[in-house]
Amino acid sequence: MSKFHSLSVAKVHNETRDCVAVTFAVPPELQDSFRYQQGQHLTLRTKIGDEDVRRSYSICSAVQDGALRVAIKRTPGGAFSTWANEALQAGAVLEVMPPMGHFNVPLDAGNEKNYLAFAAGSGITPILSIVKTTLLMEPKSRFTLFYGNRASSSVIFKNELMELKDTYLQRLNIVYVMSREQQDIDLFNGRITKEKTQQFLQHWIDIADYDTAFICGPEDMMHGVSDALQEAGMPKSAIKVELFAASISKTQHKPRALDAQAAHQLTEVTVIQDGNAATFTMEKDKESILDAGLRAGLEMRYSCKGGVCSTCRCKVVDGKVDMDVNYALEDYEIARGFVLSCQSFPATDKVVIDFDQAE
Repeated sequence: MSKFHSLSVAKVHNETRDCVAVTFAVPPELQDSFRYQQGQHLTLRTKIGDEDVRRSYSICSAVQDGALRVAIKRTPGGAFSTWANEALQAGAVLEVMPPMGHFNVPLDAGNEKNYLAFAAGSGITPILSIVKTTLLMEPKSRFTLFYGNRASSSVIFKNELMELKDTYLQRLNIVYVMSREQQDIDLFNGRITKEKTQQFLQHWIDIADYDTAFICGPEDMMHGVSDALQEAGMPKSAIKVELFAASISKTQHKPRALDAQAAHQLTEVTVIQDGNAATFTMEKDKESILDAGLRAGLEMRYSCKGGVCSTCRCKVVDGKVDMDVNYALEDYEIARGFVLSCQSFPATDKVVIDFDQAE
């Protein structure tokens, strides 16, 4: 699971002026490795100039589609997204890590549930996968989607969403919210915020009717919508969230040690990955376990290094660590010992982390 595989690009399709959908050709011998669940993501790696660049992008295809597809929206100053939108073509080969992520819930053909989703911009990418897969797999379930954009021209997967609505007239409800394009109903103008969500809950939806909510977008949107849903009575455990890595500013580690001598104490770290164990030493409060492992020559898996994408998710099986930030793990995962190695700093003289148990 930690290894990159070379996949050729089968198709590059312009969804909007600044977003492309990239479909990969998966050879027969890798079909099992690249089976995915709705809402998961891929970590992509390529060389841009002399730089090794890797990013995580959500899968936008349904599990039943038989196609592995991601959407890459250009972000200001984004090296990978700019390259993908301007230069990536069919026939190119990218290094791709097998699917990861837990932005989903178990599905069952016998379910008769009501799902709710909020997406903004390219946050529609995993939501599209979730909506399509759910409606196909659970013929008695329903979905309501609130999708925020600047204007109609920036709506990613507009045609696909229209086709979905035509296919599931009674089971899918899509509400478009525009921040820079006036719509007839004032409720649907503006950004998706906590206050806007409260208005939806007051005038449009009864939270008691919904079993699960999915939220994908910038950090402030995610917190606002989640807070509004919880205040309306939806349990936190029923709310699944996924953040844009690009929307999170990198945090600077603040040393926890009270004195210089403690800060320079060495820790022995053992990393278990793909059935192999490797050990190195590092200073306790200077750098993350991920950075120290990479510096020691280990091929550890990672992508954003910002505590967002969960690519570096692992389990602490011995010792303790302190995590600086966490946007990817849920409370129950942390309680079971899961951490993000990019944000983890040793708090004991010996630490053992296991990537294999993180699957």
